[in-house]
Amino acid sequence: MDKVTRRNFIRGMSAGTVAGYFATTGVASTVFKKALTPEKTFAKTDIGECKSVTVKCISETSWFNNKVQMGDFKRCGGGLVRQHEVKFTNEGVADGYKGRNAGGYSTLVDIEFLDGSHKKVLLDTGWNVDWMNHRFEEEGIDRMLRNKEIEFLFVSHDHYDHFWGVEATLKHWPDIAMMIPNTFMKESYELLAGGSFPNPPISNAVPHKGELIKHDIGKIYQLFPGVVSVTFGVPCGRGVYGEQVLIFNLQDKGIATVSGCCHMGLITLMEYMKHHIKGGEEVYGVYGGLHVSPYDDWDPMNDDLVLNIPKYKVKRLGCNHCTGYITAEKMIKAGIPVVKGTGRNKTRRDIYLGNGDTFVL
Repeated sequence: MDKVTRRNFIRGMSAGTVAGYFATTGVASTVFKKALTPEKTFAKTDIGECKSVTVKCISETSWFNNKVQMGDFKRCGGGLVRQHEVKFTNEGVADGYKGRNAGGYSTLVDIEFLDGSHKKVLLDTGWNVDWMNHRFEEEGIDRMLRNKEIEFLFVSHDHYDHFWGVEATLKHWPDIAMMIPNTFMKESYELLAGGSFPNPPISNAVPHKGELIKHDIGKIYQLFPGVVSVTFGVPCGRGVYGEQVLIFNLQDKGIATVSGCCHMGLITLMEYMKHHIKGGEEVYGVYGGLHVSPYDDWDPMNDDLVLNIPKYKVKRLGCNHCTGYITAEKMIKAGIPVVKGTGRNKTRRDIYLGNGDTFVL
């Protein structure tokens, strides 16, 4: 063991004091961070390549009225209430679907490989079964499921608006393979098996009979050439923990990602790709909910998030869902290449990609 000299001890104390000072005063301390806490190096995974990815937004509308949704949570216990304890508003919402406020999130991901072949993945399955039936019919997802044109249902996480509409998928293909984070709450397994819960209320009349593939936190799972999934250990709120995302390596373009809510944070996700995925230093494309301002109640702390996105040299950003309209406005103002939509199929604005819009990577 090296002998601790008085000089080395004082030098260490000084460095620690200076670093602590800059940290606590909020001064940008990049130089000190690099000098005192060198950046870790990680082994990067070569995930191969695919040719392109086409994303079809089936539904980004989790709920139709922010005020009604916030009122439901407040009435049933506030910020810490678990999702199965909430009695959601299911009638009388003028701007809802058939009076219900519930909608849902679901996306079709079409992957083209280097040989020109394609595979389709359904990312999430919404919330309100009636609404998801409607959107599945409009976009032909019901037919794709019946014809077994979709490889598997990839559930990003088991929040109500991403998973509770599972019957809309299973009614067409009960034994479809399903990939989930290995952090599902017990109630989610019960719903998948055909359970029901009186409070929300939710139910599933078509038990899942197919393969259930569980993904552990922190592992990279190779799904296809140039396509992997990664699960992040992150509290998502309402009793839900863990979210998985899709990551792609596009030939001649670079790394892209498709998420459900991105509860881990967009910067955290891009930092992960930078350090763990070969070629992840520059992000070509991003699609999905980015969980910044889902209720359009802007927190000034999010200004830093917007200002940091350009550092990752993102070429195309397709956001929607829990990103929030205000966030899209802020990003466009900051010069971030946000792809606009058409504002149709009950998506209220065209400032970001909405229901029925297509995003090509």
